[in-house]
Amino acid sequence: MTRISVRGVAVASATAVTAVGAVVGAASGSEGTTVQTVDVASATLLADAPSGTQAQAVSDAFVRQATAQQVSADAAAKKAAEESARQKAAADAQAKADADKAAKAAEEAKRKADQEAANRDAARTALAAIPSGSVQQIAAQIIGDPTQFSCFSQIVKRESGWDYTATNASSGAYGLVQALPGSKMASVGADWRTNPATQIKWGLNYMNSRYGSPCGAWSFWQAHSWY
Repeated sequence: MTRISVRGVAVASATAVTAVGAVVGAASGSEGTTVQTVDVASATLLADAPSGTQAQAVSDAFVRQATAQQVSADAAAKKAAEESARQKAAADAQAKADADKAAKAAEEAKRKADQEAANRDAARTALAAIPSGSVQQIAAQIIGDPTQFSCFSQIVKRESGWDYTATNASSGAYGLVQALPGSKMASVGADWRTNPATQIKWGLNYMNSRYGSPCGAWSFWQAHSWY
């Protein structure tokens, strides 16, 4: 692009006006009269028109302003994009945390449900394993050996009178074999308070481990009135 000099155009115009004025004066017969010409173009155009350096400075200022505006717009767009990315990352992290929490809650609920189902199954199995008949008949079925059952029976008659809810008011001993405390029988079954079979199994294990057999326990009991 070629720059057109404003100053050059103004000077040329002024020269042309001066020339025209001289010709008109000659034609009118005003010989010897000095014709005063008015450089109208110089008086108007040259006063207002910027020089080449000034025009370049204005152009450069416009370029700098446009560049600054573009830089500002780019920075604003970048900041908006970063904020949007930050918000999305935060939302994604929260969604993942919520999903993990829900999964853990569901897993815990399933674990509890499975445990409760297992407990119910165990209770049904325990009830099915309880021998039928009176408490003495249940004990006879569990012990098996009639001699050992007879010794076992001698102890139980004296300890509880075959009452599986018998409680010693002073010591707190409980059940057929008067376990002290009664909660010891929980090692055989959680239903130790109400299930005579659980109490019989625990009493038989106790007599076998401590005295070798119910008859060994009965011998000790006869000598000491306790076992």
